[in-house]
Amino acid sequence: MAAHNPTSAVRVRFAPSPTGELHVGNIRTALFDWAYARHTGGTFIFRIEDTDTERVTPEYIQAALNTLTWLGLDWDEGPEVGGPNGPYLQSERLHIYAEWAAKFLSQGDAYHCYCSAEELEKVREDQRKANVAPGYNGHCRELSSDQVAAYLAQGRKPVVRMRMPDGSTTFTDLIRGEVTFEHKFVPDFVLVRADGSPLYTLAVAVDDILMKVTHVLRGEDLLSSTPRQLRVYDAMGVNPNDYPLFAHLPFVMGQDNAKLSKRNGETSIAWYRDAGFLPEAICNYLALLGWSPGDDRENVTMKELTELFTVERVHSSPAKFDIKKLEAINGDKIRALPLEEFFTWAMPFLTRAGTIQGSDTEIALVKAALPIIQERIVTLGEIPGLLNFLFVKDFAIAEDSREKILDEQSKQVLTVSVQRLSGLGEWKHEAIEAVLRTALIEELGLKPRFAFSALRIAVTGSHISPPLFESMELLGAEKSLERIRAAM
Repeated sequence: MAAHNPTSAVRVRFAPSPTGELHVGNIRTALFDWAYARHTGGTFIFRIEDTDTERVTPEYIQAALNTLTWLGLDWDEGPEVGGPNGPYLQSERLHIYAEWAAKFLSQGDAYHCYCSAEELEKVREDQRKANVAPGYNGHCRELSSDQVAAYLAQGRKPVVRMRMPDGSTTFTDLIRGEVTFEHKFVPDFVLVRADGSPLYTLAVAVDDILMKVTHVLRGEDLLSSTPRQLRVYDAMGVNPNDYPLFAHLPFVMGQDNAKLSKRNGETSIAWYRDAGFLPEAICNYLALLGWSPGDDRENVTMKELTELFTVERVHSSPAKFDIKKLEAINGDKIRALPLEEFFTWAMPFLTRAGTIQGSDTEIALVKAALPIIQERIVTLGEIPGLLNFLFVKDFAIAEDSREKILDEQSKQVLTVSVQRLSGLGEWKHEAIEAVLRTALIEELGLKPRFAFSALRIAVTGSHISPPLFESMELLGAEKSLERIRAAM
C-alpha cells in the first residue's frame, strides 16, 4: 500500500461506540489522537459510532462528550462543535451507508447473501471438524436468478456481503511496520445486516474517507479489520495514495499480564474522576502507556505532550497499567497546584461528602487547612476524611482508634497535655509543639510516636490525620482542650 500524501494536513479521529462509560483503553486512544493532531497542527475529529441503538444510549453519548471535555481533549470537528464533514453521529448518516452499499452491489463488489444463521453455523462446524480456517464459504457469491427467487419465496431477507478477491493485502503500519493478511483468512464479510443497518466495517471505512481522515490511530485489537477497510476503500474508488495511514496502539495489560478488562481492574474514567484524580494526571499517566517522551521522566504536562508526541515514539509491545504509578503522578500534580487551584478542586469533594455547607466561615477554614494536607494526599477524595474533624458537629473517636487510647500511658499523656496547654497564651502550632515536646518527650521521656499518638486520636478522632500541631491550631484552643478532656 502506498504512503499517504505527506503534503496533506493531518486529520485524525476518535470514534468510540459508547455502550457504557469510557475506559482507560478508549481514553488512551483519544489522548494519542488528540496529541498527534495538536503536535502536527492538524485536526482532531470526534465521531460517535452509535448504530448499535440497543447498547449506545443518549446518556452514554453525553457522558463521552463530558469525559473528553473534563480531560481537556478539545475536538475541532464533532458533536457540539459541528464541522464541514458532519453529521458526526453515525445514526444520522445511515442514508450515506445505504447509498454506498447499493453502489457496491451495482459494481459487483458486493452481493446479497441469503444464508440463514443455522446454515452459517453448520458451515463453521464443518470447518472446525476439517481443521480449516473459519469463515464464509462463498455459497451466495454466484446465485442464479432461480435460486434468488426461491430464497425470496421462503421469505428470506438477505445481508449485503463484500466480495474479497484472491491474494493478500499488505500495508505499512506506522508502529508495526509492514503487515500482510492472506485473503484465505479474510473471507467475504457482511456490510449491511438483513434489517438494513450497517456494520462497523462499512460505516467506519466510508466515514474515514468522507471525513478525509489521514491517520487512524487505534487499538491493536482492530488490526485484523484493516484489510476489510482497505477493501471498502478500493470499492469506493479511492486512490491508494489517499488511503489513511494506520497505527495500531499496543494493548494495555493488567497487573496479571492479561489484556486490561473489568475482570482485572479496568475502571471507567468517571470512576477516577469521582475518586479524585486530576485530569492532567490521568492524561500524563495514560500517555506513558505505550509512549515515552524520550527520557526517563514521568512528569509530563499537556503542553509538553503536544510538543513531544510523535507516532514514531509509540512502542509496539504491550503496556502494563499500574494504579500505584497513577497515584504517584496524581500526588505530584496535586502538590504542584497553586493554593487557589487546589481549593477549587477540593470544594466539590467537601460539599459532596457533606463535610461543609459552604458558609464563609467554613470556606476560610478550608483555605487555612488545605496547605497542611496538600503534601500528604494522593487523591482529592482523601480531603473530606482528613478535614472532617474541623467541621463535624457531633465529634466522636473512630471505632478502630478508640482502643488505642485506653492504656495508662495514653491517659497520662492526655492528662499532662491538658495541664500544660490550658495556660498557653498564644494558640499557635509552634507554641503548642514546644510545650508538648518539653512536657511529653523531655520530662516524661516518651518517644514522639507514643507521645503524640493519643493526642492525635483525641483531637482529630483518628490515628490518621493532618499534622497534629497545625490541626490543633486550626481547631482552636477551646475545642482542642474539650476533646482531650472528653477522651480522658
